[in-house]
Amino acid sequence: MRIGCHVSIRGGYAEAAVRAAGLGCGAFQYFPKNPRSIGVKVFDRADARRCAAICRERGIVSIAHAPYPVNLAAERPDLRERMAASLLNDLEIAEACGSIGVVVHFGVYKGADPLEGYRLVIDALNAVLGRWDGAAKLLIENQAGDHAPMGTTPEELVQIRRLSAHPERIGFCLDTCHLFASGEWDGRNEAEWLGRARELGYFEHLAAVHANDSAYESGQRKDRHAPLGLGRIGEAGFRRLLAAPELRRLPLVLETPETEGLAHGRQMRLLREWMGEEMR
Repeated sequence: MRIGCHVSIRGGYAEAAVRAAGLGCGAFQYFPKNPRSIGVKVFDRADARRCAAICRERGIVSIAHAPYPVNLAAERPDLRERMAASLLNDLEIAEACGSIGVVVHFGVYKGADPLEGYRLVIDALNAVLGRWDGAAKLLIENQAGDHAPMGTTPEELVQIRRLSAHPERIGFCLDTCHLFASGEWDGRNEAEWLGRARELGYFEHLAAVHANDSAYESGQRKDRHAPLGLGRIGEAGFRRLLAAPELRRLPLVLETPETEGLAHGRQMRLLREWMGEEMR
């Protein structure tokens, strides 16, 4: 198990790795480029290689996160092509940095036929991964259900992966805030949810966890992260969910706000304490 947080790439990818090491991270997440854009970035490959080398030397796992505008269920053909080019660019950067993959949200579709939404997601994955042969994977993240109900359940994620043309290039990222906000987990029914996920084979492809508390109650479908210990999940909820052996073996990354007295360093120590583990 490796605990860490999201870090800035200000100063470059290698500097992000140094920054993460300085915080005591065993894992970290970063945006490979402007998180508000789906353009293609010409990046410094030597800097990315230095990032990979630092992570190898320090035993740190890194994870990239695709820009926010990426929507696998987008309908416009021109937008879908730009998005595919952007995700391929993200994968190239992640590969050069030695990262395990690129986290991408499931996608938002607001049409009348949900099957059409799923088809769009699968087609988008195929368009990207049919042109990719690296080791870095696309890691599909479960959603909170705030924009549309799609992508909140392990059944959906497993089936989308199964129906894609390149399932071996797809993994999953579990966001605890989204899991709670969607109503899939209410902070007490983890045994039922874990049982479903195990039966589906979800954990066989789960690569990372976003350890985020929630500012809102379970089932409200509001994606608002809270600092660990100050949200609605709380210590008891995290202790119960993260006792699952399938989650303890994975990198856990914070995407939480920092407040006075609860900087990421303190939140990582809390998470380590709740899990009864050393930092790395």
